[in-house]
Amino acid sequence: MKLKSKILLSLLATSSAAFAQTAPAPAAAPAAPETTIAYNVGVVSQYRYRGLAQTHGMPALQGGVDYSNANGAYLGIWASSIRWIKDASTSNSGNVKNVDGKSEIDIYGGYKFDASGVTYDVGVLRYQYAGNTLANIATSSGYSYNLENANTTEVYGAATAGVYTLKYSKATSNLFGYQNSSGSTYIDLTANFDMGSGFTLSPHVGRQAVKGTSSSYYPGGLSYSDYSLTLAKDMGNGVSATIAAVSTNAKNNSNFLSNKTAYNAAKDTVVVGVKYTF
Repeated sequence: MKLKSKILLSLLATSSAAFAQTAPAPAAAPAAPETTIAYNVGVVSQYRYRGLAQTHGMPALQGGVDYSNANGAYLGIWASSIRWIKDASTSNSGNVKNVDGKSEIDIYGGYKFDASGVTYDVGVLRYQYAGNTLANIATSSGYSYNLENANTTEVYGAATAGVYTLKYSKATSNLFGYQNSSGSTYIDLTANFDMGSGFTLSPHVGRQAVKGTSSSYYPGGLSYSDYSLTLAKDMGNGVSATIAAVSTNAKNNSNFLSNKTAYNAAKDTVVVGVKYTF
């Protein structure tokens, strides 16, 4: 197959709150927890998620709102424009089967707490693709695509010690429309190094394991690894800018070529973005 412009699953920026990068001075008392509501809006040169293109290499508008309770509980919603579902449209002997889905809405909630110097984060995340028609490909006669509705639910747990964060996510539904993929996992390690003067350098490595896709539908399977190196700059007044080099080991896997245009969703790229938080 080639649905491929996806396994999408946002740059950790989509639904993961930023972790603290520095500890308070030894003599300073820790700040009391606060209940907050924060809004964000931004634009990126293209939307990449777990290394894979979500917008066919085109810019994306993104934004969200996050609520954090003083007791450690949090809720949030985040949205982005996408193109990967439309890219899954197919043509078989001249019989074109178009599918659509223009937006991704992530709804998430969880709980953070500290224990023995480690910050833990557990929660659930729902990826909602409003009005997506991905399942139409699977129901079209003459097509051998093993697909259904793209909406996906994951549970996750993360642990942060110093500048390092290890996160584990597991799909409790089928993953982004792939049938028989419930139980697929993503594990990643990210570091956030404070470089001074408002700069942060964040290397990242992740492994997406996709269950139930090593078959005639997807020769070679859909599991892969992704890598990125992001430089972020706090511009002040709620404005931040990022530039990221993104790579995967799936760039030569034909499963990640767009059905519609043969665009390679797994190829190396550089992504720039700007975000305003208020």
